[in-house]
Amino acid sequence: MNSPSKNKKIIFTVTNDLNYDQRMLKICSTLANEGYDVTLVGFERKSSKPLSSRPYKQVRLPIIAEKGKILYIDYWLKLFFFLLFQKVDIICAIDLDTILPVYYASKLRSKKRVYDAHELFTEMKEVVSRPKIYKMWSWIAKHTIPHFPVGYTVGESIAEILNKQYAVRYEVVRNATILRPLQIPAKKETYILYQGAVNHARCFEQLIPAMKNVNATLVVCGEGNFYEQALELAKKNGLENKIIFKGYVPPEQLISYTLNAKIGITLFEADSLSNKLSLANRFFDYMHFGVPQLCVKYPEYEKINEHYEVAMLIEDPTKENIATALNQLLDDKAYYNELQNNCLKAREHYCWQEESKVLSGIYAKLSAE
Repeated sequence: MNSPSKNKKIIFTVTNDLNYDQRMLKICSTLANEGYDVTLVGFERKSSKPLSSRPYKQVRLPIIAEKGKILYIDYWLKLFFFLLFQKVDIICAIDLDTILPVYYASKLRSKKRVYDAHELFTEMKEVVSRPKIYKMWSWIAKHTIPHFPVGYTVGESIAEILNKQYAVRYEVVRNATILRPLQIPAKKETYILYQGAVNHARCFEQLIPAMKNVNATLVVCGEGNFYEQALELAKKNGLENKIIFKGYVPPEQLISYTLNAKIGITLFEADSLSNKLSLANRFFDYMHFGVPQLCVKYPEYEKINEHYEVAMLIEDPTKENIATALNQLLDDKAYYNELQNNCLKAREHYCWQEESKVLSGIYAKLSAE
């Protein structure tokens, strides 16, 4: 009997750099290894580096602008026509910013469609703080999501809201790290690690000055819309030698930085519902490498911490609270070791091997219909 995946073609659509999206790397690799013919489609920026070799196809569509309305209109049109003429069985939209072309192309061609909500898009600060932009994305969500009966998201809180707002019942596929053998090394340097997008509302305005009162180095792996401001903040506070900005770091190199870190950072400002309901990649990465972390006390992190205390949670990420918490993690060896031991237990449960079972079930069911 043939596997449901045999010869089934799936196209995933994103608006980011194909090399650095770890969630899509895991999703596409998992399904490709199960026998699906997988293609990941994004767009190409001037700064895009050559594509890394993956077990699935990768396509970058050229764009004429890199931000604003022109970017979306141009990319949506190109993506729509791309999807119209590709051999495909299932098309998956990643977040609202690719959902329109996926919806119309799949509808015109009578193809199955899936929605993968990485976040609560309409509740991001850059959306809710701009009334016209909020109105546009809210209309897109109401116009499309109810017509995507099959989907999944990163946490229970977002799944509940999508159900209330759009009457869809989505599965939860957490962005957990792949479980691999671990040997914690003797750490020669004492550094604190921030990995991920260096964006607004990630508490850099508080974290950077807090480092004045913390006896350790901060290593920042990532770039984003707050990168230049973060560099300026470090300079303004006289911390150029204490805060090291690495820029974009490929996943393969990031492993070494994480493995050797003393403490991880998972901080978001409480400026949007999307942030409050987040469940970041880095939270699981730190856990999987036995690295205790400083984290905001938001619902999804709190749920996991109740089962396995792997993080020190703070409600209000002021510079004073951040410095106090980091110093406790550095100085209280018994507490630190307890968190580290909990990480080693938690990683067995919160891992991609477990989460991918849900993902595989979704696509197996779709393929069999």
